[in-house]
Amino acid sequence: QVQLAVSGGGLVQPGGSLRLSCVVSGSDLNVYHIFWYRQAPGKEREPVASITPGGSANYADSVKARFTISRDNAKNTGYLQMNSLKPEDTAVYYCKSWRLGREYWGQGTQVTVSS
Repeated sequence: QVQLAVSGGGLVQPGGSLRLSCVVSGSDLNVYHIFWYRQAPGKEREPVASITPGGSANYADSVKARFTISRDNAKNTGYLQMNSLKPEDTAVYYCKSWRLGREYWGQGTQVTVSS
């Protein structure tokens, strides 16, 4: 059973940084695509960033140049480094792993950007 454990959320001031972690258990992460999504209150869940097993990354326009997705296959962990955070980044952030049509979700972690 593949399970994802997400951590790293919290309250941060505008302009600050946070790093989210997504630890995968039950399978080797190196064959999975990793995705980060977020859902703000009253809005639909939206993709934020993704990274392939080979390390190719893609980002939503709203987070380009501020967020960085990465992976450490040896640690079975994916990361989302978030810099220059804005109030509009406030949301619950989720991690997903995907391979050959199978996807697994972690629990969400709250990120609140406020002064």
